[in-house]
Amino acid sequence: MKKRGFEVTAAYQDKAINLPKRATKNAAGYDFEAAEDIVIPAVWKQIIQHFTKGTEAAEKIVKPVLVPTGIKSYMGQDEYLQLANRSSNPLKRFMTLSNGIGVIDSDYYNNPDNEGHIMFQFSNFGLTDIHIKKGERIGQGIFLPFLKADNDEAATERTGGFGSSDKK
Repeated sequence: MKKRGFEVTAAYQDKAINLPKRATKNAAGYDFEAAEDIVIPAVWKQIIQHFTKGTEAAEKIVKPVLVPTGIKSYMGQDEYLQLANRSSNPLKRFMTLSNGIGVIDSDYYNNPDNEGHIMFQFSNFGLTDIHIKKGERIGQGIFLPFLKADNDEAATERTGGFGSSDKK
């Protein structure tokens, strides 16, 4: 019986994707790799380029970039996968997780919208664009338990993928 782990999504089956793994025996996080080459544009460059179009235009163009991993994750109902940045990303590359941390719920796995494809949401606060190569380690995932409040009555089933609970 499977408890928790990782699988490659159907869309990336033939693209030589590595499953996340821990770098050392005492590491808490499983290292995720980028599934394809991608560019994280510098926010300052984007703002300056679009400043002449007005503040509203600049705010619309300066958005986080989703970096695909080609990975989905299964786990117990009272667990979640926390996505965290690599400690070297902000220090060496000015790259931060736009949402602070990512939360992958157990019912995200195999959802009908995107099969539970895990993506990291990055912003680049440096002065130059960041070029991420396929196979480059971009973040880490940590399996964690969570607790429910006494009066918890959540009964709605997930019907979508990324951000689907925003629709409720």
